[in-house]
Amino acid sequence: MSVLIFLIVYYLLLSVSLYFLFPKCGHKGVQGLIPGLNFAVWAEIIGRKRLHALWLLFPIVNFFIFFGLIIDMARSFGRLSLSHATLAVVFGPLYFFYLAFTKTEIYEGPTLTKEREYRAKIEQAKKDGKDYQVKKLESKNPYKKSVGREWIEAAVFSIFVAAFIRMFMIEAYTIPTSSMEGSLLVGDYLFVSKMHYGVRTPMTVIQVPLLHNRIPFFNTESYLKKPQLPYFRFGKFEEIDHGDLVVFNWPAGDSIYLLPHRSYSANQVKMGSDQLKRQFRNMEVIHRPVDKTDFYIKRCVGLPGSTFELREGRVYIDGQPVDEPEKLQFLYQVKSSVQISPNTLDRLDINLMEGDVSRNIYYLNEQQVEAVRSLDRSIRVERLSPDVQGPYHLFPHDPENFPDFTWDNYGPIPIPAAGETVAIDHSNISLYRRIINVYEDNDLEVREHQIFINGEPASEYTFQQNYFWMVGDNRHNSEDSRVWGFVPEDHIVGKPLFIFFSTKNANMSDGIRWNRIFKSASGL
Repeated sequence: MSVLIFLIVYYLLLSVSLYFLFPKCGHKGVQGLIPGLNFAVWAEIIGRKRLHALWLLFPIVNFFIFFGLIIDMARSFGRLSLSHATLAVVFGPLYFFYLAFTKTEIYEGPTLTKEREYRAKIEQAKKDGKDYQVKKLESKNPYKKSVGREWIEAAVFSIFVAAFIRMFMIEAYTIPTSSMEGSLLVGDYLFVSKMHYGVRTPMTVIQVPLLHNRIPFFNTESYLKKPQLPYFRFGKFEEIDHGDLVVFNWPAGDSIYLLPHRSYSANQVKMGSDQLKRQFRNMEVIHRPVDKTDFYIKRCVGLPGSTFELREGRVYIDGQPVDEPEKLQFLYQVKSSVQISPNTLDRLDINLMEGDVSRNIYYLNEQQVEAVRSLDRSIRVERLSPDVQGPYHLFPHDPENFPDFTWDNYGPIPIPAAGETVAIDHSNISLYRRIINVYEDNDLEVREHQIFINGEPASEYTFQQNYFWMVGDNRHNSEDSRVWGFVPEDHIVGKPLFIFFSTKNANMSDGIRWNRIFKSASGL
């Protein structure tokens, strides 16, 4: 809503500035206040046809058209320098007020028309063989840009376009961990659409272009936390469906401890072992805005309003089993009286970088299990149950009210939907504590006999947005919703499209997986 208010206020200021500026250009001021006509007249003032303003109706293109109109308006007042072009783009309506009320600023005519005429003079002089006149015209050419400016403008334009595409349309991501094997492998590079589930406008305003949250080599964040814009999403192509691969901002990543190889959420450390707490005792907690937390990719296995449950590692929704990914992985131990060479296991696409090779423990899918068994009659492959890592490791970190949760037997967990109202008390508040307090920004206080929300006693709560349950396909080697809970809708980033490159073990020296390049993500 605040984004819409900003756009409305910006447009009103722009219209008023055109009302005062148009008379200087030989047009009626009232034309600057009439929607549609103001942009058509503006296009005419700079030397374009009025119909050029229709390009403003086309998403994405309209950004470039609008900034072009602003720059050419400044140029029509003889302000041809890079500094004035920058001022015009950054300050927009305020710059137009400056042009309108400063007596020394004079409209010199439509800049694009004058530029075309000047170039025509040069071309005519060349055609007539008047070399001296050509040199004279070129030396005095007010529209000629220096080499430095050409490079600066090209670089700025390239960065702007790349940042614009990355922010609103498509971004490249890499798979750094094995949590989604065997669907997505370590070293896969994906193009992800930010438009399918709706374009999320930036919340963090000031940031280094083309960087997400860290500046390499400087060991610092790549953005300023303030100012922040509220969440807004538009242009949704489709809804998230059960089984979709989804890229999202890590919900637990708003407060983290950062190590070179990974991040730990503050809550993970709080609920972790004494050894883990000692490791981070003197480290700084980094607080990040929603859109600057780390990117995760998982499979959506629970939609808003449904109930998620795991039974022996299989997903049940609302009490019914659902179709699972073809290459779902679990932890297995291979027992054999014969030696199995690493080359053989590698040929079966078994990830030797994970598990415990010394004990023949690997993460395998059903096809790999059968392939290993077929190597020799003596081979036995037994499925293991990974350690839960303490009673508080799994969400909702409340073994008293939610006992016996394991990686394979988990739930049932109800997934909140926008507008849904639930009863809350001490037996279930751990499920919704983070939603109420963090994701939906309420003051939550849990006292011995009463729960207070924003200072008022509360026995029920109505959710403001949808939530999703995300789980990795490598079920025994994935930190997912079983660890940090629900994924809010405002954390959703986009939908993977296809793999555009893939290196084995994320290392070029280990080889390129040619069979995965241009593989569609929809079939994974």
